Order: sequence, then C-alpha cells, then structure tokens
Amino acid sequence: MTGAVPRGAAFFDLDRTVIGGSSLYVAGFVAWRNGMAPTRQLVKDLASAVVFRLSGASDDKTEQVRDATLSRIVGHRRSDLDALADQVVPRLLDDVRRESQGLIDLHHEAGRDTYIVSASPIEILEPLAEALGMTGGIGTVAEVIDGVYTGELAEPFCYGPGKAQAVAKLCRERGYDLDLCYAYSDSAGDLPMLDLVGHPVAVNPDAALGRVALARGWPVVEFSRTRKKVVRLTTASTAAAGLAIAGYLLGRRHGRLRYPV
Repeated sequence: MTGAVPRGAAFFDLDRTVIGGSSLYVAGFVAWRNGMAPTRQLVKDLASAVVFRLSGASDDKTEQVRDATLSRIVGHRRSDLDALADQVVPRLLDDVRRESQGLIDLHHEAGRDTYIVSASPIEILEPLAEALGMTGGIGTVAEVIDGVYTGELAEPFCYGPGKAQAVAKLCRERGYDLDLCYAYSDSAGDLPMLDLVGHPVAVNPDAALGRVALARGWPVVEFSRTRKKVVRLTTASTAAAGLAIAGYLLGRRHGRLRYPV
C-alpha cells in the first residue's frame, strides 16, 4: 500500500507580520470602548507593548505579559470575549498587509494549509483566520469553567517555546512534515518556531532576528503597506539567493517549496 504523500503547512506570526501593528492593543482599545477596561489600563498596556517589543523577550517579561493578559479576562464570560472579537476582527483586517495576504494565497495555490500563530487569544485568532481564508488559528487558550474565565491557562502560553510546541503538536495531529513547513515572523522571540520548520522566513525582522537570518542565510522579506515586497539578500552570494527564489517558484508549480539552507 502506498503511503501518504508528505505535505507541509505555512505558519504566520500575527503582529508586524500579517498585520502592521499590535493585535493585543487593538483588543484592549475595543475593550476600553466597551467599558471593559479603564483608560489608565489602556495606556499602561500600550506602554508595556512598546517596551516589550523594543527590548525583546525574556522569561520574566513573557510571564508578565501572560499574567497580565489572563488577569484582564478573569471573571468575564466566554460570550463577552466572543462579542468583543466581532469588533476586533474588522479592525485587524483593515491592518492586514497586502503582501502577507499574497503569500497566504501563494501557499494555498501550492496546496499548503495556512495558520496564524500568536499569543493573542484564540477567540480572536479563529475568526480572523477564517476571514482571511486561512485554515485556522493557533493562539493562547485560557481555561473556561461554566462559561467563565478562571484566569488560568488551558494550554501552554502561545509565545516563544509555547508557539513551537503548539505548531509541533498540530503537525503531529494533521500529519504535516516539518521539513516541508514554512514559518514567517518579525521577532527573535519566535526563533523556536522558526527553528522548528524546514523553511523559516524573517519578515521585517527586529535587530536580533535580522542577525540570525543573516548568519544562517534565511530569506528576509520586507513588507510595506505602500509598496511591493522586497526580498533582501541574506545569503553569502546572489546565486544562493537566486536559488532560494527559484525554489519558491518551482514550489508553487509542484506544491513543494524548498529553500536551500
């Protein structure tokens, strides 16, 4: 009996990759508009998001973001966040980079499933992924008992190593070959996920991820809302970069993309 043909999937970080800004801040703003968060908390969350993004991730900072996120929803009903998502998702759609949507479409043409992977709540990611025509969303799953959030996690926090764990689990369940999978991110905090797949791609990378991409010869893609994507050469030679792009184009035709790494 012939075995199943190996297949891959494409995994996209959300903030500053699929969208230009911060999904958690958009969610916080909508919560504030609906009287679910005070103004001082909105300002604090924005400042924390800026510091977190500029200074990078650490175990302590990741735990602080996790705990702060969970503390915002403890005691609220799941239905409240579902209703909030109905207002958040249209705002996120307005901020989707057209280049990201183009890449998502290219992977679909090549026969790959596509997923958003983010620390944002799964309640937001699932409808957002559906609206973008993607296969699904992978996000932070908070514990719900009797329809109310307890303030605890039901699964590992979907950031850093947690993202990689979630992607690996999904690949096992769906039968994806990690060597044939792609991952896109702007942040060194996502190195565990990028290291996991056969085809990591840095998108508008922060300084730390840019250095890693340069050292390892990973493709680097710069996205802008006003111009077409630019592929910056990060390999030791133009020839190597040309092979990477050629491999991508061949992958669209045959359903398998492979960058030389």
